[in-house]
Amino acid sequence: MNRFDGRRILVTGAGSGIGRATVLRLLEEGGRVAAADVNEEGLAATRELAGKTAERLSTVTVDISDEESVRTDAGGAIEELGGLDVLVNAAGILDSRHTETMTLEFWNRIIGVNLTGTFLVTRQALPALLAGGSGVVVNFSSTSASFAHPYMAAYAATKGGIQSFTHAIASEYSKQGLRAVCVAPGSISSGMTHNPGLPEDTDYSLLAKLSPMLGEGFAGPETVAGAIAMLASDDGAFITGTELRIDGGTHM
Repeated sequence: MNRFDGRRILVTGAGSGIGRATVLRLLEEGGRVAAADVNEEGLAATRELAGKTAERLSTVTVDISDEESVRTDAGGAIEELGGLDVLVNAAGILDSRHTETMTLEFWNRIIGVNLTGTFLVTRQALPALLAGGSGVVVNFSSTSASFAHPYMAAYAATKGGIQSFTHAIASEYSKQGLRAVCVAPGSISSGMTHNPGLPEDTDYSLLAKLSPMLGEGFAGPETVAGAIAMLASDDGAFITGTELRIDGGTHM
């Protein structure tokens, strides 16, 4: 199945986790992918895993929280692709604190990467996405946007913001052919979920509900990559301004 033959794609957060899995999936389906991440070593590992499909892969180091890096580095990657058909904003960070001890620096760091970074990359990509008349933006929300995840107030706030941002641009650019959707992963195995930075005195009874009903534990990142491939392809042509929860029934 080559749903992305001839399609030009930018994926942020491509050096690990769901971002990497998405790059590999879209390459398998024929896409030309620019993989962006702040971690050069992670990008090198993604390229190695791409195998023969790496001939359609380019990599670029980008700090999505930095406006100039997005303009120069992400903008340059889009120019190198010769345009853009799909943007996947997978980059993000997760850290946890008691809200009453959360510093403004901590809050701003999470907001700066997750929410502002999603805005900056989307803003940079929009002219190219709109030029083709059928661009797609896939943003990353989280189950934390709609369901209580203790100690993660900053992270949850960014994901709720991303969800609202996605709805807004889906409406704003709908008559220009753009689709904008969110995935809302939960109970997915990645570096982010392996070490969420929980406080030493975490009350784990508050986390008791965060277990998937399907399978035997957290799912792999390829689970989300498959859903992204559907949403970003013509199979998702009538889906916009909404979010897809991918959590194995954790929040039924």
